[in-house]
Amino acid sequence: MRAARGWHLVTAAISGSSLLLQLVIILARDNDTVLVRLVRLFSFFTIQSNIIVTVVAVTLFLGPDRDGPVWRIARLASLVCITVTGIVYVTVLRGLYELTPAERVADTGLHYLTPVLVVVGWVLFGPRPRIGVRTIALTLLFPVLWLGYTLVRGELTDEYPYPFVDVNAEGYPTVAVNCVLVTALFLAVSGVYRLLDTRLRAVRSSPAEPASTLRGHGRSQSSP
Repeated sequence: MRAARGWHLVTAAISGSSLLLQLVIILARDNDTVLVRLVRLFSFFTIQSNIIVTVVAVTLFLGPDRDGPVWRIARLASLVCITVTGIVYVTVLRGLYELTPAERVADTGLHYLTPVLVVVGWVLFGPRPRIGVRTIALTLLFPVLWLGYTLVRGELTDEYPYPFVDVNAEGYPTVAVNCVLVTALFLAVSGVYRLLDTRLRAVRSSPAEPASTLRGHGRSQSSP
């Protein structure tokens, strides 16, 4: 349990400090009003994903075995969304913009360290089982709502956070295809995590706990 708490604390620290650094960078600029800069910053899926990760990691630090319907959705959202964030960034977005040294530090935390910490932490410590079909369906409402918000905001402001959803540059047909591909990625990642959720057993930090206790504990946690 101590190892799990330590891991989640490090995850929260890396994600939270990267968010704070990115916020400071944005506030230091003077190209727009503070409100416009803040709305633009928090419209990025990366930022929203890392906020969820930070909150969930703190709750896991306080209670590594916690459970509940709403918490399961939040936990899966942090896991799936940060995974997709990392995959899309590395395969599509990396290198598109020249970064300052401070921006590079924030970028490393938000797009590289946090996704790895979250995924490895889930593999090692769970808690499991927590991922059911209903949980997946409710979790995927978040990226759908984000996409709707992004497209509406883009129509109103002519600003899009990512090139693959930029209707002005790509057109609606291309953006629609991109959205289908990203949706497929979300479904695939969620499916993989559900499969692993039924097969992996969380590592316990206490070597004194007998195997029979672990088996009994695993049976007592039912997936919705």
